[in-house]
Parts: sequence; C-alpha cells; structure tokens
Amino acid sequence: MEDHEILTVLKRTDPFEILEADVLKQLSKKTGVKSYSPNSYVFRQGDQSLDRLFIIASGLVEITVTNDRGLESVVGLRREYDFLGETVILSQQRYPGSARAKEGLVCLVITRKQFEKLIFDHPEFSSFFNALLAERMRLLYEEIVAQKSYEAYSSAESPLFGKRVSEIMSYPVVTCSMSDSVSAISRIMSEKDISAVIALDQEQKPRGIITESSLVKHLIAQQLYPISTCRVDQVANSHLVTVGPESFIGQALVSMIRNKTRYLIVMERGKLVGIIAMVDLIKLRSTGQMLLTHNMESQQSIQGLSVISREVDHILGEMVAEKAALGEILDVMSELHERLTQRILELSEERMKREGWGAAPVDYCWINLGSAARYEQTLRTDQDSAILYADTEPEMRPTVDAYFRKFAEIVVEGLEACGFAGCPENISPVHDQWRRSQGEWLQWVKKWSKTFRHQDSRMMAVLLDFRPVWGNKSLCLGFVDSLFSIFRQSLHVRRKPVADDPSRPVSAGFPGTIVTEKSGIHKDEINLKTAGIQHLVTGIRILAADCGIQEPSTLARLEKLAAAGAMSSEELSLYRTSFESLMMLALGENLKKIGQGRFPDNYLDPYALRKRERILLKDALSGVAQLRKNISQKAGGTWLKDMT
Repeated sequence: MEDHEILTVLKRTDPFEILEADVLKQLSKKTGVKSYSPNSYVFRQGDQSLDRLFIIASGLVEITVTNDRGLESVVGLRREYDFLGETVILSQQRYPGSARAKEGLVCLVITRKQFEKLIFDHPEFSSFFNALLAERMRLLYEEIVAQKSYEAYSSAESPLFGKRVSEIMSYPVVTCSMSDSVSAISRIMSEKDISAVIALDQEQKPRGIITESSLVKHLIAQQLYPISTCRVDQVANSHLVTVGPESFIGQALVSMIRNKTRYLIVMERGKLVGIIAMVDLIKLRSTGQMLLTHNMESQQSIQGLSVISREVDHILGEMVAEKAALGEILDVMSELHERLTQRILELSEERMKREGWGAAPVDYCWINLGSAARYEQTLRTDQDSAILYADTEPEMRPTVDAYFRKFAEIVVEGLEACGFAGCPENISPVHDQWRRSQGEWLQWVKKWSKTFRHQDSRMMAVLLDFRPVWGNKSLCLGFVDSLFSIFRQSLHVRRKPVADDPSRPVSAGFPGTIVTEKSGIHKDEINLKTAGIQHLVTGIRILAADCGIQEPSTLARLEKLAAAGAMSSEELSLYRTSFESLMMLALGENLKKIGQGRFPDNYLDPYALRKRERILLKDALSGVAQLRKNISQKAGGTWLKDMT
C-alpha cells in the first residue's frame, strides 16, 4: 500500500480520525502493512503479545476462543477500520483469543513505540484507550470481588453489607401526634415492647422521635417537665436521619455512626415505611461486635477504648469477606476510627483537668491529616495530625503552647494505646511545626509561597489533606481558604514541566511492565502504596487544589473534578478504577499478612497473584503513569518531585 492509501485508512479509523492531519501524515510513513491468506492467524490465543496494534484495511477477521477441550468457537467479527490486539498492547499480556482471517486480509501495523507516543502526546486520542482500559479494569475488579478473593482472611458469620434495609426494618411503624401526652405514649411503648415511637405533624409527616433514652433524660435525670402534663413535642428529638428501603445495611451503619443516632427512619417517595434501630444491626451478629463499637462514647478509660478498637478490626475483615464495595469500606472504617479518635480527645481533655492543667486556655481544633483526613484509613495506620489554636497575646504564648504540647502528648499516648502507631515522619502536634496558632500557621504558608523549599513543599502537600475533627472547627475556615488560595497561585508560578524524580519511579509504564524492588528484603516485590496509590493521591490532590476543591477524599475529589469539567469522564473512570483496584489489592494483601502474624507493609509479590489480579495490577499502574503524564502537562512536573 502507498502512503496515501495508509493515510486514508487511518483517517477512517476511530479514534485515529481525531488526530491532526500532520500527525496522521507522519504516522502513515511509519506504519507497516501485512497481508494474510484466508484461514491464517494474525495471532493465536495464549501467544505472547506481538507489541503491535493491527488495523484492518481490507478483509474480515474472526475472533475465536478455544476451550479446555480444544474446541474453537467464533465469538466475534472484525471488519474494515476495526483494530485488533488493543487490550494486549496496553497490558503486554498473552492474547486471550485468536484472530483468524476469514478471507484475504490486509492490516496496517503500528508498533508499540509509535502507539505509546500517540498515547502520551495526544490526550484526546488517549482518552479513547483510557476508556477501554478502565472498562477492562472495572470488569476484572468486579470479578475478583465477586469471587471473594480474600474470604479466607476473615471469619464472617452472616452477611451484613450485602443486605438491604428493607430486609431488616420494622414495619408498620408505631406513630403518635406531636400534641399527645408523654404518659400515653409511654404506656404504648411498654405494651408493645418497643423503644421508639415516631411523632407526626398535622400533615402526617415525621417531625420527631420519642425514645426510652429521651424520656429518661428529660423526665427523670433532668426532670425538665412534669410527667403528668408533658407533651410529645416537648421531649421529642427533631433530628431525624432518613434512609431508603433499597439502601444497603452498610450505608445505614455509616448514617448511624456519622449522625450519632441509634435509629433511622425509612422513607420511600415521601412516606414513612419503616424504622431501623442499632439493635437490628446487632442481631445480625452473634459476637456483639457492633454493640461494642457503638458504645465507644460510653467508655470512661483509654483501656476500655483499646478493647473496642480491636473489635473494629473484625468489622473490616467481615466487610471484605462479604464483598462490600471499597467506597463502603472506606466510609465505615473512617467513621469508626474518627469516633474512636474523638473519644480519645474527649478523655484527654478530662485528664488534663484532673492533672491540674485545667480547660484549654483558648479555642483549638484537632486536625486529621493523611489517610484519616481523606477517609481512606482501613487498617489503623500512622498518626498524621496537627493542632490549630486561636491567637493570643504575646505574653501568653508560652503558657498556651505548653498546654497544647502536653495535651498532644496525652492524646498521642491514647492513640497509640488504641493501635494508631506513631508517625515515622513526625507529623504530630507533639512536634512544634505541627502545633501552631492561627496566625503562625498562616505566616508559615505565606513564607512557603516565597521560598518553595522542598521540605516545606512536602509539608504543604500534607496540609492539603486537611480535615478538622474536634474542637472549634470554625477556627480553620479562614486558614483553609488562604491555604488553597496560596497553593493555587504557586501552581501558576511553578507551572513548568521537569523530569520525574528517578528515586520515586512509577512501577509500570503506560503501557508497561511491573517494576519491582531490585534488592533487599523486598526483592522482587512491589510496594503498592509508594509505587501506585501515593502517586494517584498526590496527582489528584494537585488537580483538585488547582480547581479550588477543598474536599480531602480522593474519590470525592475525582467526582468534583469531573463535575467542574476539569477531567473527562474517561479520565474519571480510569483514575477511579486504578485507585480502587490498588487499594483493594493492598487491603487484601495486608489482611492476609495480619492473619499470618506478619506486619502489613503494602508489599506484595506480583507474580504470586492470580492471573486476573496481576492483569488488574498492571492496568492500574498504567492508569497511574497516565495521571503523572497529565499532571506534568497541566500543573508542572515540579510538583511530582516535591509532593510525593
């Protein structure tokens, strides 16, 4: 074929048709041509990748699959301007099927090197293949989860996170009027042996809930109203948390924990259809682990909390074994860990008073950083946290700071007792640089914007994952706005591409092979956190901050980036699936190591994985490499060095 004939075929082949004319012209000069006789094979099932993409210029191709008994069956046809071998050139795996010429066949042949250049140099072209890669990852991910790959690492007793609210809710719901007497409602609760009644307004809409605990609190403990004349509207809790009957139980659990309630009302199309109580969830477990978890707030000592913290680990194993989605796992575990942290902070405040330090001298806020801030903490990992406290008079500064230094030491001690290890990078308010007043924090950020020192840029990256969890959270509002504003300005100042830091390589090309450790105790292994997850978190953080998105969660950042038009739907799917896949693989490997009495360090041997899992890993790392390329083009490669 002549160059102009090759060019004509390329122009009629999606997605090559979207490339500019001069790009296609140059490509046509480097594109090979190969002919095949009828019934001959372009490639066979099980063969190693030829590192070629084949585009059909003329003829018809049968895609066949051979089963274990050697029987070959046709599963598809490819015609003119279709291509062959696209998934294998992306992954360098063996061919999953065969391509056989049904008649005389002529194919254009594009080498892997040429294809890589098109992928990297033309985002609109790469998005087409990103979609293919993401779809294959999604199917592999769902298949692996469906096979319950990690069931052996847990001892789940009965399904929880696969059940729907409608399966365990109570109905019909006992209701009352807001004007009814509490005495009458108490008798109904006693007769029916129920612990809650929903109060309705004149339009029969739920407006409050009467519970045994609210009756005890208002009428017995505090004696706010005479029992004989008290009405429902005087003691009903108007804070109602709703859930749909189609929701999963895991979602109901998250709502209960997040809203600190023991009851959810079930609504469908604006109508009250049921009620679900914490006890309903407890009944699904014979061990009572859910009850222990919910009683965190009632614990009066760090020792008691440490017992409950161990029970939380069992819930993680059960969720994985029950095929809970990654997002659901992150939601549940983050809420449980945060509740645990908040109770430790509360007990630490009480200890400060007992030991003569008194109450906090000024308002303060305890801040989660790292995976805890991003809602991505599954196992209890290192403590990453900081303290921001209100500005005070200069002469009071030493006394105020001494108080919060001591407070931080007590909190860290409590966190360690409950399984949160100390941070090896010293990201903790026991260290001066992570414990500052409002003004000092802001002064530090402004100073950084003038120097861009590498060690300070790493600290800046940590601060962008910033979430207040205890104390006066409003103290942080102005600082966070300034933090993101200054960072956005710095991106424009430093927006220049540089070579990636060779000391922190991505462990796959796009497409490419898995790169493992060359020596040491982890020789031939890959660290999923540093080789993949960390690069995704960093890249997505940079893109989100550049758009003024202050959401700390990686998955939520992706959704908001797509909603803001800063990311295509294909990129969203690719990066989200890469992140979920790497997190799932790391979690499964870490749970396995814990079960074997080993330390969960995010390392795994890729060649010990099942074939599907190894393909998934390779594809996910390809997504990581694609993101790094995009970051280098959009935000400047400097940030890839300073913030990972």
